[in-house]
Amino acid sequence: MTSILNADLHCHSVVSDGTLTPEELAARASTNKVELWSLTDHDEIGGQHRAAAAAKAQGMRYLTGTEISVTFIGKTVHIVGLGFDPDDPGLKQGLLQTRGGRGLRAMEMSEGLAKVGIHGAYEGALKFVGNPELISRTHFARYLVESGVCKETNEVFRKYLTEGKPGFVEHRWATLKDAVSWITQAGGIAVIAHPARYKFTANEEYALFTEFKTHGGRGVEVVTGSHTTAEYVTYAETAREFGLAASRGSDFHSPLESHTDLGTLPYLSGELTPVWELLADRIQ
Repeated sequence: MTSILNADLHCHSVVSDGTLTPEELAARASTNKVELWSLTDHDEIGGQHRAAAAAKAQGMRYLTGTEISVTFIGKTVHIVGLGFDPDDPGLKQGLLQTRGGRGLRAMEMSEGLAKVGIHGAYEGALKFVGNPELISRTHFARYLVESGVCKETNEVFRKYLTEGKPGFVEHRWATLKDAVSWITQAGGIAVIAHPARYKFTANEEYALFTEFKTHGGRGVEVVTGSHTTAEYVTYAETAREFGLAASRGSDFHSPLESHTDLGTLPYLSGELTPVWELLADRIQ
């Protein structure tokens, strides 16, 4: 599998908080010359069989994927799972539990926004939700843009949906141990998603990577949509330091919102081990 360069192993569909169907994403990835693709919806694997079939129809290789929300030292961290059995009952049950708190959290977010004069946000956000079990801050952001409260989703997050703002409600997700275990027991590999986004101190980040490896995690996203060029270098070094394979993924959500399109990132550095080489027998 060393011949694969253009792998995009992180994106989202309408099954979670993306705006395109799995089939539309597959077509877009293929148009952008993606050789190996993975759909990684948040806490959900309901689109996996559709994505695999769509990739096959486009003549593109495919790895199953998901992105699990984890609470680690009080912050939300995302763990991508790749190459697992999409029908594994343990993984399905774990993700169901993780999704369970989103509805209640969304109602509390709506109450917080109502206190600052933004009414009907829950009902408005639902219009943008393909899967009500996965209502998220992104859906609220899209509604607040549509209703004219803000001009773009980034502004909504900054003013209303981050910690200390009126629409922010903390939610406890899965543990790091649980997320890594669900993925590995289903035959997949766990990968730390976009590590630069968490703004951990050096000690906190070291604790994350150390615990992740202890639980059986084997990869880290090095080249991803939210990383800078300097961060590609930083996390390539982190991958080597911890003996982790490297992943590459745009984190594409929407043609209107995402800064990085499918398949357009720089390739991984040649001295890194691509995570897909460890998953050669899981590629469809």
